[in-house]
Amino acid sequence: MLSEELVSKLQSYQLDPQYVEDMVTRTIAEDLAGGVDVTSQATIPADQISVAEFRSRRSGTISGLCIAAAVLEVRGIDNYKILVAEGAHVEAGQVLIWVKGLTRELLLSERAALNFMGSLSGISTLTRRWVDDVKGLPVQIRDTRKTTPLHRELEKFAVRMGGGVNHRMSLSDAALIKDNHIFAAGGVTQAFRAVRSAYPDIPVEVEVDRLEQLRDVVAAGADLVLLDNMNLEQCRAAVEMVKGATKLEASGGLTLENARAYASTGVDYLAVGALTHSAPVLDIGLDFKAE
Repeated sequence: MLSEELVSKLQSYQLDPQYVEDMVTRTIAEDLAGGVDVTSQATIPADQISVAEFRSRRSGTISGLCIAAAVLEVRGIDNYKILVAEGAHVEAGQVLIWVKGLTRELLLSERAALNFMGSLSGISTLTRRWVDDVKGLPVQIRDTRKTTPLHRELEKFAVRMGGGVNHRMSLSDAALIKDNHIFAAGGVTQAFRAVRSAYPDIPVEVEVDRLEQLRDVVAAGADLVLLDNMNLEQCRAAVEMVKGATKLEASGGLTLENARAYASTGVDYLAVGALTHSAPVLDIGLDFKAE
């Protein structure tokens, strides 16, 4: 149902077109709940055509334009123009998408498109704030798996559009040995060796909450170590201890207010769950226009 051009665009953003189409279709089905849009059916002639513009009502970093386009195409609307790039900074009042089509279909598409764009642009906008706050330092802002169920691919795309980088997409991409794994395995070194033995070719990250654990996992060969809820002094000590032998990721207790201080310790990543679980929605609206 999606055009070749849109399929190609989605793939260029590392988005699965079939996943996007399915998400859009299910979202519209949720709105209709097996029925019809009774308001539009009653008030608008079936053949009425309208022109409309999606506009940002606040400034921010935009993403999800291609998902909004998928909403339009699924409803048979192919006369549209995306006017800004994914990941671009937009000002309040800026037109994002121009569209012309059947009025009933535009109204049915409206909320789904706005929900996708608003939530994804909120993530991109918050991510951009974090990225800007640590600008000039050799650190990357990274997301987590604290994503909305079934929306992970979209939300991690939004993080990338805001200048952040993705952690693993799934539990099968890489190993992350956390405190409960360590407890169940009988120790951090035992857990690391078990994972490395079972899956020798995948990256292994280990979570530590004490510097003495760090020494052991670095010696064992961990690819990345997550410093769990360590303060600034501990993070600096960890960087000095490993001397580049492994990458370090600070996680827990991070805020926009202390982001630059943590970035200045020399860690490689700041892991920020808030990028996806606490981003405010960016206000975007649809306005009908005279041709």
